[in-house]
Amino acid sequence: MAGHDLSPPPRPEGCELCGRAAPLTRHHLIPRALHGKARYRRRFDRAERLTAILWLCHACHKHIHAVLGERELAEHYRSREALLAHPEVRAFVEWLATKPAGFKPKKAARRR
Repeated sequence: MAGHDLSPPPRPEGCELCGRAAPLTRHHLIPRALHGKARYRRRFDRAERLTAILWLCHACHKHIHAVLGERELAEHYRSREALLAHPEVRAFVEWLATKPAGFKPKKAARRR
């Protein structure tokens, strides 16, 4: 697949969900654990699987994975907008956005 740029989107100044300036991690919108599964290989090309990424602070990243399973993420939450439309994610992000950059939440939410 010559010509496809497989590098992640550029790292922003702050978390793409809460907006805080904090160390950022890559959140694959199509979870890496599913990249090898035939269903997801058929639906998303390699470039999309590798480059559909949001840059998130550790707290937002942890919260998303505590609330949503991998398949749920791949099926329904493949964009920033979709993630923010989830009530538990939105409530957490809005709460976290009011905290200082170094703030770490005490306990992660549990997956239902």
